[in-house]
Amino acid sequence: MNFKKLLGKFLIWRIRHIRTKNFVIILGGLIGVIGGIAAVTLKSLVHFIQISLSGLSDSFIYIFFPVVGILITALLANYVLKERLGHGITTILYAISKKSSIISRTKMYSRMLTSGLTVGFGGSVGLEAPIVVTGSAIGSNIGRLMHLNYKQRTLMIGCGAAAAISGIFNSPVAGVIFSIEVILTDVTIAAFIPLLIASVIGSLISMLLLGDDVLFSFDLTDPFLAGDFIFYLILGVFCGLISYYFSNTTQFAEKLMSNIKQPIIKAIVGGLGLGVLMLFFNPLYGEGYDTIKLILNGQASEVLSNSQFFADVSNEWILVGLAFLVLLLKPIATGLTIGAGGNGGIFAPSLFIGGITGFLFAQVNNLLDFGRTLSVSNFTLVGMCGVMSGVLHAPLTAIFLIAEITSGYTLFLPLMLVSAVAFSTNSYFQKHSFYTAKLIESGDLIQHDKDKQLLSLMNISKLLEKDLMTIQPQQKLEELVALVKKSNRNIFPVVDEENVLKGIITLDDIREIMFDPESQKSVIVETLMHRPPETVSPDDHMQEVMSKFEKTGAWNLPVIKDGQYLGIVSKSRIFNTYRTKLKRQQKEMGS
Repeated sequence: MNFKKLLGKFLIWRIRHIRTKNFVIILGGLIGVIGGIAAVTLKSLVHFIQISLSGLSDSFIYIFFPVVGILITALLANYVLKERLGHGITTILYAISKKSSIISRTKMYSRMLTSGLTVGFGGSVGLEAPIVVTGSAIGSNIGRLMHLNYKQRTLMIGCGAAAAISGIFNSPVAGVIFSIEVILTDVTIAAFIPLLIASVIGSLISMLLLGDDVLFSFDLTDPFLAGDFIFYLILGVFCGLISYYFSNTTQFAEKLMSNIKQPIIKAIVGGLGLGVLMLFFNPLYGEGYDTIKLILNGQASEVLSNSQFFADVSNEWILVGLAFLVLLLKPIATGLTIGAGGNGGIFAPSLFIGGITGFLFAQVNNLLDFGRTLSVSNFTLVGMCGVMSGVLHAPLTAIFLIAEITSGYTLFLPLMLVSAVAFSTNSYFQKHSFYTAKLIESGDLIQHDKDKQLLSLMNISKLLEKDLMTIQPQQKLEELVALVKKSNRNIFPVVDEENVLKGIITLDDIREIMFDPESQKSVIVETLMHRPPETVSPDDHMQEVMSKFEKTGAWNLPVIKDGQYLGIVSKSRIFNTYRTKLKRQQKEMGS
């Protein structure tokens, strides 16, 4: 018996014996298991590569590691996997918004492989976004396999994302909140259960297979002091400004690399640029969590111990200056890595930048001796939360992630304060997050607007009406009357021999003369036609099309591409399609 027949029998049995809501919960658990294993596998792959290369890290050859990693990644992406990498979370949001939550099967393993190579060889990016893509792709494809509808498939994507974050950080609460805050825009109470199950199981798998060897963790040693409140408030503003700098600088570096069209040359140039930066500032190598751990453990002076140029620097002010340079250069390193063809995310870099920001804030205060000594470890952790909140526009995820990786809620109040202030500061300059800005600008993602979301699901090419009879400008009225007798439409596009639209004629334009024999013989179509009030392109977004209808008051508009007439789109057909999609969505939400 082949797989399809076996699956069909199972699905029939499932419909008879398991309610859909319960089945979705079961699938959430299954996705949690697979997502947790994927997170452990990715971390183990990176660890294996880094251990294998560790013997060469003391020589100048290590600056070529990023070139090798990015080059292999670019070759795999362009010639084997044949897919664009880019920012993973953006890819997921696009799939939910424009592809009915269908994610290609290759993404269940491609992002793990390519990000493992990129980060393992020193790429200055994080593993979180690739593993979220992997978990989301697993969720989407299991949903498709089990014949779930769009709403349920989207929930499975959220389960995969929650399991991935939970598994890689051992932070189940942050996994659920990240899924709700970043991936899913419309979550009901019933949807929480599968998300919780997936996130908890993802974390359990990570604990069983890795033990305490999670991506990043730290046990708090210093208490929170209420007297530090004003300092945390100021830190929040700094974190918001730094997150704005991070987003813009990273995008600038990516755009700079996009000017190089040849993938191989781009990988070599970007990898070498990254290697040169690492030659001077080794903390830029990889994700940067080792640097943050040193700072948290009071060993900030050892951060540059492996540097070829600054290993012997001991002056605290010089170290502060070098740390500030690392802060400024990290977004460039991240942009170079992604722009050159490497694979990774901005999750870890934003945490790294935040940690450096918090460290600098506390260290400068302590060196200047303003009369109050600040906890370097506490401010480093809270800084991580602040910059992550600003970059991702995910304040709750940032709060609970730092709370969970510190194994307690001692810093909960400053985390809440800095996260809120940083988010508000960044939002003043950037309305949308790093992940969503480009999608919203291009109209490929609409948040919190049901009307626009429904319109975005509609495609001009599927609404196109091609049953209108056309006529040429030099033809006589009598030939047009002959078309009127055959047609059941009252609009007649006027096109030339090359199918270029010249105008339109309606029955109202010819009603008074259409039965006059003399007019039929003497009047030519060109004298009767008029220009349409607007035209539509098949590439126009539906919001733009509806805007044209509202502006002109028309009920029908011609669709033109490269000057060629394709057909018309009518307001009535749009309304009918809109109503159908609305009913279908309401049905899916109720199921």
